[in-house]
Amino acid sequence: MKETFLVEGMTCASCVLNVENAVKKLDGIESAVVNLTTEKMSVNFDSEKVSSEVIAAAVADAGYGAHVFVEGQEKSQEEREQEHLLGMKTRLIWSAVFTVPLLYISMGSMLGLPLPEWLAHETSSILFALSQFLLTVPVMVISRRFYSNGFRALVKGHPNMDSLVAVATSAAFLYSLYGSYHILLGHYHFAHELYYESVAVILTLITLGKFFETLSKGRTSEAIKKLMHLSAKEARVLRDGQEMTLPIDQVVLGDHVIVRPGEKIAVDGKVISGTSSVDESMLTGESIPVEKGIDSQVFGGSINLQGSLTILAEKLGEETLLSQIIKLVEDAQQTKAPIAKMADRVSGVFVPIVMVIAAVSGLAWYVIGGESFTFAMTVAVAVLVIACPCALGLATPTAIMVGTGLGASNGILFKTGDSLEMTHQVDTIVFDKTGTITRGKPELVSFYSYDSRGDILQLVASLERLSEHPISSAIVHKAKQEQLALQTVVDFESLSGFGLKGKVAGLELLVGNRALMENNAIDLSVTQEDFVRLTREGQTPVFAAINGRLVALIGVADQLKDDSQLALERLKKQGLEVIMLTGDNEVTASAIAQKAGIDQVISQVLPDQKAKVIADLKAQGKKVAMVGDGINDAPALALADIGLAMGAGTDIAIESADVVLMKPELMDVVKALQISRATLTTIKENLFWAFIYNVLAIPVAMGILHLFGGPLLNPMLAGLAMSFSSVSVVANSLRLKFKKF
Repeated sequence: MKETFLVEGMTCASCVLNVENAVKKLDGIESAVVNLTTEKMSVNFDSEKVSSEVIAAAVADAGYGAHVFVEGQEKSQEEREQEHLLGMKTRLIWSAVFTVPLLYISMGSMLGLPLPEWLAHETSSILFALSQFLLTVPVMVISRRFYSNGFRALVKGHPNMDSLVAVATSAAFLYSLYGSYHILLGHYHFAHELYYESVAVILTLITLGKFFETLSKGRTSEAIKKLMHLSAKEARVLRDGQEMTLPIDQVVLGDHVIVRPGEKIAVDGKVISGTSSVDESMLTGESIPVEKGIDSQVFGGSINLQGSLTILAEKLGEETLLSQIIKLVEDAQQTKAPIAKMADRVSGVFVPIVMVIAAVSGLAWYVIGGESFTFAMTVAVAVLVIACPCALGLATPTAIMVGTGLGASNGILFKTGDSLEMTHQVDTIVFDKTGTITRGKPELVSFYSYDSRGDILQLVASLERLSEHPISSAIVHKAKQEQLALQTVVDFESLSGFGLKGKVAGLELLVGNRALMENNAIDLSVTQEDFVRLTREGQTPVFAAINGRLVALIGVADQLKDDSQLALERLKKQGLEVIMLTGDNEVTASAIAQKAGIDQVISQVLPDQKAKVIADLKAQGKKVAMVGDGINDAPALALADIGLAMGAGTDIAIESADVVLMKPELMDVVKALQISRATLTTIKENLFWAFIYNVLAIPVAMGILHLFGGPLLNPMLAGLAMSFSSVSVVANSLRLKFKKF
């Protein structure tokens, strides 16, 4: 069986690994996948061998909390995130409240700042030490999670950065207590050997880093809720010859559902009477409505535009296409694996090595070097303090904060730090067509006249003005661009599934599809060649007849965006595989792809098939990015390694994606890759400086220079040096701000 658990207490990618490993060790577990963002764990298991209680107990034994997730009985993810962010902010503020005066007391005199005599170390060493102790303890209490997580990971044999923070600050604190004890005994020179401020500064700076990281994670997707709002809540059903409006959960298979113009279709089914145009853009992403007649398939959530339809209900509830899309988005979000942070990966090796070096160095000076215990302790603490990964902890979140800010200033919103890190890794980019590569609305692009009249467009547009069909809007828009005065129409008729009819300036006009012309015996032989050319180019043909004779053929199509060709060319030059994925027909899709310069086209796909294409590409070992703007793209956006949503698209597409492009410009896809690449380079530089600093500083802290008559590194200076490494990392991250794209 499959069960979803809510896991509490996870802070990083290594936590995810710990929880997964703890559960996978149990007998009867088939798979366990933890999502750090949603804090949920999806477990497939044999219920005869293991129970939900045993799984929760295994997670608890690993040091985390877990219980079965019950929909509707839990706080929303957004509420949990807000609580976590507020808690982190509170910890940071209170840590700073105690750390700032502590720094002033401990280091003010070194900087020439005034300190009252009753608190100065020269005249009041006991109060000097006691005040620092009293200011440090609250910071340690506020930051107790570092100790609980760090020591727990250490005991379990997989130390992380929290472990080194815990050990280093504990060592510095214990040594400071040792110094305070000597001050109480009258050895006042120990006032120079207190490192309380190092403890507080380390904890506060690491908390700042964690706060940055929490901010960078962004907010949880509301995609599923918004998808649910698309479903109809009621349906008009014909039973025993009577029309009645029923809640959707009372509709049964085989019911005849009546849908009037402008209403939302409530069920998946087949048209048994009526003709109309239906807006299926929420499913296919295509802006041009689909003509529906008897035996046509319709889907719940789509909008009936013109004529009335009677539909035979064939699929209800969870079986509808819209419900399947909701399920696809939910599953994709649950199975999306978090990135293991580079710092977390290396800390597994770095932390135990530093601990061993600190212990060996102290013992070596005490046993072999014959130095005092104080000397040995000074060396050990200096190693731990200078190796404390404050710079390491800030390396990733500071770069991510600057990178996301840089993206925002360019109209590109990276919703999480992970998405910012991963975007540059993609090698395959899949593009939706409508609204992504194209402008997303039909335009009049061809006009063939077969009559000497010069006012054909004016007459046609006058008739089309009375229709709300997107093709009509395109024709009217063109007439307005040419400043044509539209005329009065009489005897207007909207012929659902065919076109329009009416009289303009005393002339009988018919405007619509080929079937309309053939039904009215209009001779189309003169336009045959032009008609073939239009369809080959993916344009929708609109015929116009006056007084029973064909006078024009109009081609309407969704045009490429101005920057599509350039953007796609840039991506291909970078060695990326570019694919177009669309619900449109093969002819139109191929025509658009040829203009855009795309070689691979997958057409006539529904939302679940789009997600399957993404899944197949990922199964081939490709890092896949999906770029889209429609509801129909939501499952594919959520399932892709990186989903990029055009900001002009639907809210659901935006919520399902990892990156939101605020402007409907394809060049922003190129910029997103460049910003991601620059940010990752900065992170690597930060990690390099953090580690090179440790590599060079740790030998000094061990006393290598002292062996050759040089100075011994005081833990106080080690703390200052550690802070300097953090400043250098932050400064390097801020340098990213000035890059131009």
